[in-house]
Amino acid sequence: MRWICVSCLAALLVLPAAARLTETDKGRKKIVHVMEDESGLVIVQTAPGKVLTHRGGTIILPCRYHHEPEDTDPGRLRIKWTKVTDSLTFEDVLVALGQQQRTFGTFRGRAFLQGSDPGDASIVIHNVTLQDYGRYECEVTNDMEDDTGFVNLDLEGVVFPYHPRLGRYKLNFYDAEKVCKDQDAILASYDQLHAAWMEGLDWCNAGWLEDGSVQYPISKPREECGKKEAPAGVRNYGYRHKEDELYDAFCFTSNLNGKVYFLKTYRKMNLAEAMAMCQKDGSEIAKVGQLYAAWKLQLLDRCEAGWVQDGSIRYPIVNPRARCGGPEPGVRMLGFPDKKYRLYGVYCFRKNNDTGQDFGSEITRKVQPGVKSAKTHYTSDRLEPSNI
Repeated sequence: MRWICVSCLAALLVLPAAARLTETDKGRKKIVHVMEDESGLVIVQTAPGKVLTHRGGTIILPCRYHHEPEDTDPGRLRIKWTKVTDSLTFEDVLVALGQQQRTFGTFRGRAFLQGSDPGDASIVIHNVTLQDYGRYECEVTNDMEDDTGFVNLDLEGVVFPYHPRLGRYKLNFYDAEKVCKDQDAILASYDQLHAAWMEGLDWCNAGWLEDGSVQYPISKPREECGKKEAPAGVRNYGYRHKEDELYDAFCFTSNLNGKVYFLKTYRKMNLAEAMAMCQKDGSEIAKVGQLYAAWKLQLLDRCEAGWVQDGSIRYPIVNPRARCGGPEPGVRMLGFPDKKYRLYGVYCFRKNNDTGQDFGSEITRKVQPGVKSAKTHYTSDRLEPSNI
């Protein structure tokens, strides 16, 4: 006869439901809050909404934590920042254990914990890039206890539609990613495209977005753009096959570390001559994304058509007038003419020598009336995300 420990059986029966693991629970990451007198409760708080900056700026992603009892050894706390993509993949940004910190990938040398006081897990990111846009997770762990919070990093910038010289609907998803990158931009997100639509963007050709969906913004419904009686909005084709299906692209770019200008010359030029003239002037021929950023963020207004890097002819209009392409502001495009025999002016881009970074300060940029201002907050290799 087998003897059963009745007291042990009773203890098992009174375990809380959260402590009983089913087969489907095994291997899943859980956030578990245990009683204060057993370990110590960790609570993470992050900023609601979005944190706004621009390319080249410095930003603080706020995250604070509170743990009980308060005399918990800070050397036992692990702080981890991760970038989360729409496809639910994770990119390690920073891991800290006590006084040791390690950054990863493109964040090396640009990110560190602010650590202004106990309980501060905020991360500072310098020289923000277009690729930094997105959602970040702040996780604080104390032994077996952990909690997380999320911060959304948004960029001031401009969305623009793009198609190559080959024509419309010639890009699969990966081609679209490349052409945006070639023009100093990234594929836009849905939020960025929706914000552009709210500002009046109207475009009757569908394009790829960063999440693999295909959409297009319509401010003025009409028959040739999905029926006149259909409501205005961002029209959605859904998620498409990334390799086989072909569309245009919606690109996004942000602040320039430099200046776009129309080069004054004594004669018009073909594309090769235009590139050479920009180089002779200490610059390079402007990319499409740079021209859009200069139009939107630097208010570049020039009623003269000129070459840009992809071989198209464009010009930026902030103040519409009759002889400059119609009643709406925007970057006008005259197509992709013959590179050798057609002659135009040229738009050049000159990069700033000074990076413009002012670590530890706060700067409010002055902008023109009617344009929203943006306040921007301006630093040990043994740590691995998987084993600490």
